[in-house]
Amino acid sequence: MRLPVYKGFRDRKRLLSSFTHTLFFRYRIVVLLLLFTVKSHFLFAQGSEPVYWLWAFLGRLHPMIVHFPIGLLVVALMMEMIGRKKNNYQDAIKTIVVIGTISSVLAVVMGLMLAEAEDYGGSVKDIHQWTGIATMLLAGLTSYAYIRMSRQLQVLLLTITVVGVTVAGHYGASLTHGEDYLTSVLPNSNNAAVKTDFVLATTDGPLSELQVQELNLQVRAIFAHSCNSCHGAAKVKGDLRLDGREYIEKGGESGPVIVPGDPGKSELMRRVLLPSNHKEYMPAKGKGLTKEEIAILDYWIRKGAPWPEGELKSLFRVAELSPRMPELPPANGGVVQPLDRFVDAYFNQRNIQWPNPVDDRIYIRRVYMDVIGLLPEPEVVDAFVNDAAPDKRERMVAQLLTRNDDYAQHWLTFWNDALRNDYTGTGYITGGRSDITRWLYNAILENKPYNRFVSELINPIDESKGFIRGIKWRGTINSSQSTEMQAAQNVSQVFLGLNLKCASCHDSFINDWKLEDAYAFANIFSDSTLEINRCDKPTGVMAGRRMLYYQQLGNIDTTAPTGERLKQLAQYLVQDNNGRLYRTLVNRIWAQLMGRGIVEPVDVMDNEPWSQDLLDWLAADFTANGYDTKKLIYTILTSKTYQLPSVSVDQVEQLVAPDFVFKGMVRRRLTAEQFADAVSKSIEPIYGDSMVVYRLLPETVKETLPFARAALVKNDPFLTALGRPNRENVSTSRMSQANLLQALELTNGEQFNLAVRRGAANWIKKYVDTEALVTAVYRNTLGRNPVEKEIAIAKKQMGDKPGQAAVEDFIWAMTLHPEFQLIF
Repeated sequence: MRLPVYKGFRDRKRLLSSFTHTLFFRYRIVVLLLLFTVKSHFLFAQGSEPVYWLWAFLGRLHPMIVHFPIGLLVVALMMEMIGRKKNNYQDAIKTIVVIGTISSVLAVVMGLMLAEAEDYGGSVKDIHQWTGIATMLLAGLTSYAYIRMSRQLQVLLLTITVVGVTVAGHYGASLTHGEDYLTSVLPNSNNAAVKTDFVLATTDGPLSELQVQELNLQVRAIFAHSCNSCHGAAKVKGDLRLDGREYIEKGGESGPVIVPGDPGKSELMRRVLLPSNHKEYMPAKGKGLTKEEIAILDYWIRKGAPWPEGELKSLFRVAELSPRMPELPPANGGVVQPLDRFVDAYFNQRNIQWPNPVDDRIYIRRVYMDVIGLLPEPEVVDAFVNDAAPDKRERMVAQLLTRNDDYAQHWLTFWNDALRNDYTGTGYITGGRSDITRWLYNAILENKPYNRFVSELINPIDESKGFIRGIKWRGTINSSQSTEMQAAQNVSQVFLGLNLKCASCHDSFINDWKLEDAYAFANIFSDSTLEINRCDKPTGVMAGRRMLYYQQLGNIDTTAPTGERLKQLAQYLVQDNNGRLYRTLVNRIWAQLMGRGIVEPVDVMDNEPWSQDLLDWLAADFTANGYDTKKLIYTILTSKTYQLPSVSVDQVEQLVAPDFVFKGMVRRRLTAEQFADAVSKSIEPIYGDSMVVYRLLPETVKETLPFARAALVKNDPFLTALGRPNRENVSTSRMSQANLLQALELTNGEQFNLAVRRGAANWIKKYVDTEALVTAVYRNTLGRNPVEKEIAIAKKQMGDKPGQAAVEDFIWAMTLHPEFQLIF
């Protein structure tokens, strides 16, 4: 329920009249904490937005703060034990316990911030988090006991609290140092033995060529991840490189690093086996090699450090570029649509049964939100539920896709994020950034074929040039942030699902792309020849000019002027032979509609898809249907697969795990724009027409808006808190987990609370009867009538004729209802 709001919305006297005030005024801090920490099991989706720096900074104070309550509570228990017979130190113990409780609250809050800001996950994190919160609550109860309860309860609760501190501390140490931090040093520990579970460890005879390839791949992967940052092409410390056969055989300034056949005489093995605090220990930076990695290097050297002949196998998975139309699986048990037949084959391989589809109310809300981003009207929901026609779902999707203005206003957000198009930002200060809003809106409105859509962004007209121009940042910039390099990075990321950002500074550590590849691609967008900078240091080498995947797609005329080069680049990229372009697009649309891509993350298209056949078929079908995005959306939304019940995961990390198993749409939270529009439509407009960026849009838009759509307004604290990015960079996914900033904005945010306040006043004018008001609000927000119990609770809290404050709290609670906040 709602927390008290002091500034600008209510005075204390009116708060006292609110039916939620008595409970939540006293416990507002606890409730606010719960809004931030209690993540319902269904609130998971990926995202790429960085955590606000202040929360990250405060979070990192957790390891320092957490020792304070631990020490105080343990000391308090020791003082109880020492002075228990004569009741000595009672006042001191009480003071210590209270201070320990207060500091435990700070430790928990900072720990939660740390969990949000850092890459923690898994069951150990969850156990540590909840044992820490439980210990904090126990400490609070102990403090209360020392004020109001008997001596026996005081000592008992203090003892339990210290036990809780010990348990939480153990899991905190496990989280930081590993789950075997204590047990690994025990004599009979299972971890004492070296794990040599790689296949080649048992091969005593000569290795086949395939075995040499696989062993060499493992060795090069170890060097790439642990050694090449200091001993690679970008940095050659000690005159030693480990990124090629000839360099390894040459050795460094101290001589050879390996003696083939003899690990004991190899300098490489001596260095990695030294104590980690030794000055010659390698790797000098980052984590040391694991026992298994050391065993692999030892085995490789014993086998004579073999190196395969011919072209080396890539360290990374490289997806096929060419398109492919896979053979359709058979239609079984009423599964007819091609998309569903691929999913059916996938389910059969994993013994997954098709569950019953979602009901009509869930389905209509899904498709409304996914196609036009708006809540369906209650009357429309009722008519749809009562319609007995077997094809009503297909007709509903088709009808929504004809609502071109609503469709464009919703999907504008998706493309604004991906093309980093916004209405304000850094580039506007220097004049180095121009928006593409008018062009983009019209392109979505008319459902421009995707090949033309891409062509006009890469080979731009005046209205679409903002994407290629990049942002001219203020002051001195890193060479990898130059306009030309940004264009190369953005084109590769958005249209090809490829990360060139690492390769823009040095040879990439996450794929096979090199620094010279990134500069050669960036040079296509440049009016002059670029000089290659390695880690922002000029090399004196001038970049060439060539496309990515030029061997398969063809190359441009490097002597042509910039405009002609961009025209050729667009033509080569959108050709049907470039299956990667169309796989990337259908994967992004799938992720937008289903909560998780077939390939994940969506910007790493070389990752393994959960169904290669489905991805290939969707891309090939999309091309065959004239690059029609609406047809693609229709195909997905009318599939049996889309109508599966939504699923959740225990940890958000499971969504990007290599062993992810698809079972249905991932339950997700409304985006910032969807939430704002849902409030505007069902309660009260959040934004006025004057805030809409009409100057950037066609004049006809003004006539079609029932209220100001959030996608069409400049960013503000409300939308930022709910996850809208600043769009200084490409953003192709959003975080769907709740966080503290959102809890604060939905509690005390000015924009949202003013809308709630105005909405309450209007609802009171329309309905003087509580039951009628509650029923109308339920229908407008959740698309259903309230059940008897819900009406009874509302009447009990608000009375027969509710006042302003009570209605505000009721509306606020409805907008935070899971049925309102989530897409099920």
